Amino acid sequence: MNNPHISPVNKLTYGIGSIAYGVKSNGFDYWFLIFYSQAMGVDAYLVGLALMISLVIDSLSDPLIGYFSDNTHTRWGRRHPFMYAAAIPVSLSYFFIWNPPASLSGNELFGYILFLAILVRTLITIYEIPNSAMVAEMTEDYDERTSILSYRFFFGWSGGTLMGACTSYYLLVPTNEYSHGIFNVAGYGQMGLVAALIIFTAIMTSAIGTHNLIPNLKPAPSQRKLTIRQIYREIFETLWNRSFVALFAAALFGAIGTGTAAGLSLYLNSFFWGFSTEQYAAISLSVVISAIIGLVISPIVSRKLGKKRAAIITGLLAFTILPVTIILRLLELMPENGDPILFPIILGVTIIDVGLIITYQTITTSMIADLVEQSEVNTGRRSEGVFFASMTFVKKFVQGFGVVMASTILTVAQFPKGASMENVPAEAIFQLGALYVPTVVTVWMIMIWCISFYQVDRDMHNANLSALGRGQ
Repeated sequence: MNNPHISPVNKLTYGIGSIAYGVKSNGFDYWFLIFYSQAMGVDAYLVGLALMISLVIDSLSDPLIGYFSDNTHTRWGRRHPFMYAAAIPVSLSYFFIWNPPASLSGNELFGYILFLAILVRTLITIYEIPNSAMVAEMTEDYDERTSILSYRFFFGWSGGTLMGACTSYYLLVPTNEYSHGIFNVAGYGQMGLVAALIIFTAIMTSAIGTHNLIPNLKPAPSQRKLTIRQIYREIFETLWNRSFVALFAAALFGAIGTGTAAGLSLYLNSFFWGFSTEQYAAISLSVVISAIIGLVISPIVSRKLGKKRAAIITGLLAFTILPVTIILRLLELMPENGDPILFPIILGVTIIDVGLIITYQTITTSMIADLVEQSEVNTGRRSEGVFFASMTFVKKFVQGFGVVMASTILTVAQFPKGASMENVPAEAIFQLGALYVPTVVTVWMIMIWCISFYQVDRDMHNANLSALGRGQ
């Protein structure tokens, strides 16, 4: 059995690798829709369509990438060759998606953003799936896995957050031409350059920083000649597991809710609450505090309550606190926009809410890792890549629908395209909040209900290790 305890240096460098995905996700989830629809003049439904298509196409490759990663034979093991190979191309493609050619404008940009969105998502997948799958190989200890993942989620959230704050504070600033920073096209291009450099650095840090673990990671199985049909048959055999189905369904509904919330986050903060780009940057920056909360309490609640119970409790709290503030505003029970007390209230609520969300995500990801040994007992194969790829598959496959749902909410609310803050009708702003809350809360509560069907607890995990001759 591999060492149950991982050095702080390895945890640190492994965690830093998630900055790449965090920076990419921050851009796609929070800036992409508003950049192309408001700043570049592309119809919102076309931007949402491009994102959905790119997610669906990218998601179809996920299980195969996971499978090939599980079965790759090199002197650098199963995971690291993919990580090294992705570093340069994903960084370059991410730069170009924020720097569209000046020869295209408005809806003419649809083909460009569709192609590059597919390219960026596919390349980051080639890195992210092997990298995330390593946690199940680094240790088989029930609690240590959560500890390792707490670093991963800390850096993933912090990296994306700091990139977002930097963008708001220093790049998307008002100019003589633009009264609000979200319309500053040049600022988005600068963001693309900075983000591309960060993505490259994070990937290489994680790959090099965990390179010393390669001799202790699980080797690939004996080489076999398999048809595509046989490969998919093994994938489905691996995933035919009640606990996996529970997590899969939870991830499905969670991704729809997250896609909707992320796509409308800037709209809610800018138009619904009336915050400036500086205040939005402060909210973004506060997520670092939330990430610290997640880093500290994730291993504690997981150890004290068990992963399933901890996930349900933190999830119920995490996905209801912030929507309550919107309900209170609709009922005219919150301070008016511009009131000095409003921003501190939303800031404090956001810090707690996001801290709980990070805790929930850390624990549920650790629950995925514990399925590896159960599957190994049933199939005789270790399939870390397949499990983690399948979870990213469902998130990508349906998160695009969340973005489309966000675009639909804007359409139903009759939210004007390209309008300045003062020219958006009050009724459109009210409808934005009234449609947003029931949409996201419903899908998130279904997500929590799905988690209740997960079965692998500490005792079952130890029993699986014992059955494999690796009991503690």
